[in-house]
Amino acid sequence: MQKSVWLKEHTTYKIGGPAAYFVEVKDVRDIEKAVSEWKSIGGDVRDIFILGGGANVLLPDSGFSGLILKISIAGIDLTEKGLIEAGAGTLLKDIVEFAADKELSGMEWAAGLPGSFAGAIRGNAGAFGGEMKDVIIEVKSVELSSPDKIIIRRNKDCEFDYRTSRYKKEGGEVIISAIVKLSPGEEKNIRDRMDEYVKYREDHQPLEYPSAGSTFKNIDVKYITSKQKKEWATVIKNDPFPVVPVAFLLSEAGLKGKRIGGAVISEKHPNFFINYDNATADDVKKLISLAQKEVKNKFNIDIEPEIQIIDREI
Repeated sequence: MQKSVWLKEHTTYKIGGPAAYFVEVKDVRDIEKAVSEWKSIGGDVRDIFILGGGANVLLPDSGFSGLILKISIAGIDLTEKGLIEAGAGTLLKDIVEFAADKELSGMEWAAGLPGSFAGAIRGNAGAFGGEMKDVIIEVKSVELSSPDKIIIRRNKDCEFDYRTSRYKKEGGEVIISAIVKLSPGEEKNIRDRMDEYVKYREDHQPLEYPSAGSTFKNIDVKYITSKQKKEWATVIKNDPFPVVPVAFLLSEAGLKGKRIGGAVISEKHPNFFINYDNATADDVKKLISLAQKEVKNKFNIDIEPEIQIIDREI
C-alpha cells in the first residue's frame, strides 16, 4: 500500500492531488488483500474509490484522504467462437484490436476510445450508435464489503442505461472481468471502420490536450420542445436514440473557447473541456457550472455531466 500518490498521474485529465493511500491490484486476491489491510488500519470500505483507466473522472486538487484502488486486472482470451473474455483493467483499445485480429465485429465504434474495459462497462460507453450494452454477455465483480465472493451478472442484470449501469449507480462493487459476444467479419472491413472512427476523432476532437472526453451527456429529444425539434432537425442524431448533441448547445450558447484558469471549452469540440494550461479541478468545475447556467438560460435545458466529479476528500 503506497502513500501520497499523485492522482494526476493516473487520469487522462492530468488533474488530481495526492491520495493518502493507493493500491494497484492485478487480480481478485489483490483486492481481498488491499481491503483487509485497509480495514486493519481502521479504514472503512465506504472510503475506497475505484479507479480504472482514469478516462472519465475529475479528481479533487486537495487529493483523496481514503484509499484509491486502481484496477489493473489484465488479460484477453477467446473463450469460444465470438466470445471474448477480458480483465477489468484491460485497455479498451486492446480489446478492439484483439477482436479485429480474430475477425470479430461489433466493437469498431470503440476504436480510439481511452480508458479501461471496466470503466467502459460501468459508464455504458458508446459512440457512433454502438454501446457496451450491445455486446456484454456477462460481468464478474466483487463487493468491497465481501471481496472473497464473486458475483456473476448477465446483461439484463447490469441495468444498463444511457451512459450508466448498476455499477455506476450503486457503487461499492468492483468489476473484475467480463465477456462480450461479437459477430464474424472480414478483418479488412473491420479495420476500415476502425480507421474511419479513429480519423473522425482525430479530426473533430482535441486529442492533443488532456481531457476526460465528453463532459456532458447528450440530450434525449423527449426533453426538448416541439419547436426546438423542428429548428434543430439537422443536428439531431441517433446515438443510440435521437439526441441533441450538447456540443451544439454549447456552441450556440457562445461558449466555444471560454476559459477559466487553465481549463478551456474546446473550439474544436465544445463538449470537451480541456486541460489547456495546468488546469485545476476547481477551474473545470467552474467552467462546468458556467456551461450549465448558460445553456439553461438560453434553451431552458438542463445538461448533466457524463464525467464523474469527485468534489470531496471524504
